[in-house]
Amino acid sequence: MKLQGVPPASKAKLKLYGKLHQKKHRDSEGLFLAEGLRTVRELVESLPEHDMLHALLFREDEPAAAEFLSGFSGNVFTLTEKECMQLSQTTTPSGVFGVFLQQHSEGFRPERAVGRSFLVALDNVQDPGNVGTILRTASWFGADAMICGPGTADRYNAKAVRSSAGSIYAIAHYGVDVFQAELARLAGAGYTVAASSLDGRDFREYVSWPEKLVLVIGNEANGVSPGVLDMAHLLLKIPHAGDAPRVESLNASVSAGILMERLVLQQ
Repeated sequence: MKLQGVPPASKAKLKLYGKLHQKKHRDSEGLFLAEGLRTVRELVESLPEHDMLHALLFREDEPAAAEFLSGFSGNVFTLTEKECMQLSQTTTPSGVFGVFLQQHSEGFRPERAVGRSFLVALDNVQDPGNVGTILRTASWFGADAMICGPGTADRYNAKAVRSSAGSIYAIAHYGVDVFQAELARLAGAGYTVAASSLDGRDFREYVSWPEKLVLVIGNEANGVSPGVLDMAHLLLKIPHAGDAPRVESLNASVSAGILMERLVLQQ
């Protein structure tokens, strides 16, 4: 059954939203596209402000649309099956899309941090799935912000948005042009820089952690860059089981989750 009283998305809107698959258009418009009922619902529920939602788009016969009509009726539009296929980046379109404003963050202000504080910093993490998963994990463990250095995948990439599962608005996150300079700024404000490294100390040997800490997660293939390792105060290693590792390394988001759990829960 088709949705009643809901206008179809105009050709101009569809043209604009289709361009959001490209980073340059996401950045120029200050928007991003999310797909899937769970992701869209979580983003809607976590909106910092009502007007951060630009549009909700549903397949003409999508029953889930009903739950959004009362609160966002002026921002809800329908799509044909063909339009869903054109807008989707998955092989089987879900029929549920949301267009949202990007988070506006001017960077982390360390002087505002009271008591314990930890940040996550991504050093050339190139897989958007890892970026989104780390963002969601950092949100779960109460990070104050996530910092993305050059080469790190766009946080508003469709795969990153799906992997973050709606946590885009949960914590502050921002990109920097000079990664080491940002870490130096935070170190100057009293933060300890800890980097994951196979040459580091077993993270289980630490019985306590600094009150203010930045956890650096490195590139999937090459790890944390040499310059960052040189300036880090702590190098943390997650040891493998057995006499020899059966794989080369852990997934970046898995490593981040293991270390965040210890940093937050062992205090």
